[in-house]
Amino acid sequence: ADPPHLDPLPAPPVRPGSRLLLYFTSGSTGAPKAAICSQGRLAAAGASLASHVGVRPDDVHYICMPMFHGNAVIAGWTPALVAGAAVALRRRFSASCFLSDVRSYGATYFTYVGRAVQYLLATPERDDDRDHSLRLGFGTEAGAVDAERFEARFGVRLVEGYGSSEGGAAVQRTPGTPRGAIGRAAPGNDLAVVDPSSGEECEPARFSPAGGLLNGGRAIGELVNRGPSPFEGYWRNAEADAERLRGGWYWSGDLFYRDAEGFLYFAGRCDDRLRVDSENLAAALIENILARWEPAVGVAVYAVPDPVAGDQVMCALALRDGASFDPAAFAGFLAAQPDLGTKMPPRFVRVVPRLPVTATNKIHRVALRREGFHRAPDPVWWRRPGTDGYRPLTPADAARLRRAYERQGRAGLLDR
Repeated sequence: ADPPHLDPLPAPPVRPGSRLLLYFTSGSTGAPKAAICSQGRLAAAGASLASHVGVRPDDVHYICMPMFHGNAVIAGWTPALVAGAAVALRRRFSASCFLSDVRSYGATYFTYVGRAVQYLLATPERDDDRDHSLRLGFGTEAGAVDAERFEARFGVRLVEGYGSSEGGAAVQRTPGTPRGAIGRAAPGNDLAVVDPSSGEECEPARFSPAGGLLNGGRAIGELVNRGPSPFEGYWRNAEADAERLRGGWYWSGDLFYRDAEGFLYFAGRCDDRLRVDSENLAAALIENILARWEPAVGVAVYAVPDPVAGDQVMCALALRDGASFDPAAFAGFLAAQPDLGTKMPPRFVRVVPRLPVTATNKIHRVALRREGFHRAPDPVWWRRPGTDGYRPLTPADAARLRRAYERQGRAGLLDR
């Protein structure tokens, strides 16, 4: 018998406001959330980036970041779609296969997030490191030091940009952007750096002759968009929507500071703020300084509780192949950094074979903070108060430290 005739279901109309997809936040400081993205928002973002970085029809975009995240979709796939460029997909990022993939596909453009650039720099140098077709990398959180190292080694310029996964705020690099800055507010954004506790705009950043931030406690705040925001909400998460949109503003959840000319500098996630001896510090500022230490290929800075009040600075270091942690050399390096404030040197140093990262190659700070100095499975070195040198943290040291927390009623902070 003939199969029954089935009429096709009518296709719903597709408009700019029609929901196209859900993509997830990185989950580096909490559970990932599904951000809603419409047809119109994705198209506008792709067109803007294609114009900004000059995507051409003969480009080949190499995408090795996960396709469930905004970096791959908005910074990689959509600009290629707008310009009619080709796309080469890799199942997952691999530092060791990166250049061979680029050569195989004739890739000219790639995107990155978080520590991917550090992993590429950690691969052994070769005489043919510049034998490829790449002309540009676009991403975020590489840092000025690693971006310069990458260009010097591979001959490829990295363009740092900023755009929250939710689309609520964007910073665009413009001519004259100072070293270390991301850029200025992208067109259509009314961005401000705001003290979350008061709602007041933070004062402009002031710098020392060496480039150190002199007024971090008053200049660092949360980046907000006070104008119309393209943020379209989270999927079935009204609580997260309310946290993101407060008082008619979009609150990015990211720390920035802004200089007198309006250039914006990334300082980390709001959860990455440290309060040491009543002074507010940002993890990203300290990481950018520690990244200069030649043996290190990866650096993560995060807070651990102080026995009395506030936080202490802890860092995790991933070292180059064959390198070992030299406590005297590290202490000497810290003493030689002109922009390292007196409260920035790490109290604890954890030496790791590889930094823990999320699926989008961002540092998994939740895991690092949870393990702290007392649960870390790797070697930990520490600097006793009033000293400059580092020594191994022994079980006896850890026990004495715990008793100090107990005397202040703060031992529970270690067990979270």
